[in-house]
Order: sequence, then C-alpha cells, then structure tokens
Amino acid sequence: MIFSTTKKIKKSSTALCASIFIIFIGCFQERKEKNTANQLKSQTILITSVPEGIIPPKGMIWVPGKKFRQGAVPQDSFAMHHEKPAHAVAVDGFFIDITEVTNSHFKKFVESTGYITMAEREIDWEEIKKQLPVGTQKPADSILHPGSLVFKKVKSQLPNLFDYSQWWEWKIGANWKNPKGPGSTIEGKDNYPVVHIAFEDAMAYCKWANRRLPTEAEWELASKGLLLKSIYNWGDSDDTLSEKANTWQGSFPDNNTLKDGFQGIAPVKSFPPNSIGLYDMAGNVWEWTQDWYDPKYYSQQKKLGLIYNPKGSKKSYNPQNPLAKERVIKGGSFLCNKSYCTSYRNSARMASSYDSSTEHIGFRTVVSVDMLQSQTKN
Repeated sequence: MIFSTTKKIKKSSTALCASIFIIFIGCFQERKEKNTANQLKSQTILITSVPEGIIPPKGMIWVPGKKFRQGAVPQDSFAMHHEKPAHAVAVDGFFIDITEVTNSHFKKFVESTGYITMAEREIDWEEIKKQLPVGTQKPADSILHPGSLVFKKVKSQLPNLFDYSQWWEWKIGANWKNPKGPGSTIEGKDNYPVVHIAFEDAMAYCKWANRRLPTEAEWELASKGLLLKSIYNWGDSDDTLSEKANTWQGSFPDNNTLKDGFQGIAPVKSFPPNSIGLYDMAGNVWEWTQDWYDPKYYSQQKKLGLIYNPKGSKKSYNPQNPLAKERVIKGGSFLCNKSYCTSYRNSARMASSYDSSTEHIGFRTVVSVDMLQSQTKN
C-alpha cells in the first residue's frame, strides 16, 4: 500500500512538473511572439513627409508622422483621470483641415445632396428610449419635436457645476441653420464653424467630401504640432489664454467678461494658429473624432507598448452613461473655463452621444495618404 501510494505521488508530481513546464513554455512562447511583434513594429517606417506624386488637398495642412506620448503631460495639474496614463503611439502623416468645417462648407454639402441633419429630423421615441433606463416615461408629445441643445446663460453663480442641465436647454427648431432656435440665422456667418452636428451628420459630410474624421491620436498630434510635450498647443502657460483661444472668461456660467472679444462662437481664424498653422484646435467648438469613448482605454493601451496608428476602443463604454453610444470629442469650446472644464488642453477628451448635437460641437476632416492614392488610381 505504501509503495502504491508513493507511486501515485510520484506520478502526480511528474504530471504537475509537466504542467508547469508546459505553462512555462507557453509563457515563454507568448513573450517571444510579443517581442517579435514589437520588433516588427519597430521596423515599420512612419510616413513623415508627403509622398511623391501626392497633391495637397485645398484648405488642408500636412501633419508629419511622429512617435509621441498620447495623453496628459506630467506638468498638467488639470489633467483628468481618463487622460491618463500617457502612452506611446506612432501616427502616420496625414492632411487635416486648416479650420473647422464652416457653415459655408456645410451649406455646399446640403445643397449638393439634400441632406437633412439629425436635429432637423422627426424624433423617434422608440430609438431614444433604448438609451434610457427601463421604465422611463415618454415625454409630452409637445416636446418630441426636432431640435437640439442650446446654451442658456444663468443669472447668478452656481454652487454645483456637475449638473449641466442648469445651462443647457432643449430648443425645438434649433439646428445648423438656426443655431439659437427659431428666429436665429447663419446669415452673414459663412465663416463660422457649423454646429448642431451629430456624429452621423459629420460622417455623411465626410463621405461626400471624400474625407474622414480624425482618430483621437491623429487629432492630438495635429493639435500638439511641434510642441509634443506641452499642455496647450502654444506652451505651458495659460496667462495669455484670452489671446490664444475662444473660451469663457469670468465666472462660468453666469458672467463672461468677453476678454477675448466673443460671447459665443467666433469666426474661424479669429485667433492665432498653432505651431503648424492650424486654427482653433483649442476652444471655439468641440470636434468629433472617430474613436469610441472608454475611460479605461488609455490604461489598456499602456500595457501594449508602442501602438501604431491606434483606432481607439473597440466599443463605447461609460459607467456614467452606460446605455449611450459615445464618441470622443476634442478641443474644448467657447464655454470652457478654468473653473469648469479646461478642455482647451491638448490631452483633454470628452464623450458625446453619437446621435446628439449641441450649439458647441462641430468637426474638421482629414485625408490620409492611402485615401489619396486610392482616389488617384480611380
């Protein structure tokens, strides 16, 4: 019996050792494969200059490809958790609009295609309630009409800036042509950024123009320009903020001192360009990117080492708004203030539901080398 038991123990020990050996070999192989993949990546040649034969599209600037750290820089005391950790990325060069897409640009698109934006379409309650908690009561029919969110200035300083419903209101009839609602107009404002644009609207414009939206990494590289380690696209100091970007000066959201000269949206090119010639990469209006929003995405990317041309999270996830499908928006807007969001920083990022539109969200487009080469062949 003793011999038999000993034999069983030896047999079990042998099996255990074999299992450990197999696990060790598996881990070694996985590490080897990961290292090989990283070596292959390191041999990838970034597109840093405009390839021969490529003609720069009108109204766009070339952003040279670079390796950089996406996310909050160490000296940024305003950085939020979802901007961290900074992680290594490498992005191929691409062309990007010098300014945000303007009312004039968007008008040409609508006149050419007959496109109707989401803010102008009849509301489908069955679609809306999919993003709301089960059991949410249907609003009165008088409210369920086409419209969008418009900023409303409050009368006195607010003790709680977490409740944004205090300065936003659903305005029936607000859309890109009537940014403040019925009675308002974009007449004489061809050179202003188009707003009340939902993600779907931006994508439709891109398809028409043979463009696309930038990835979040592309947008951040374009904003940083030559200053890859700075908080803002002009440096690390906000002392001259009112001269650099259209933001909110004074006490938000009750008192705008108008130090920068604007109460709301400013015409494009009203402020100096960044180090590579791009306008309004900070303030004025938020800009759509193509990436899904996930506050944990940066942490996940950090573990993977250097990532080439990252495309963002595979799906939308926001614990604060779990039913919504949200995309990343960048750049901040005319409503950004030091006491509220400071989102005129390079690394600042926010989430916005893909089917929503507001008075302070617009977009700009990009064209990559492969898109231009494909268009040339066709």
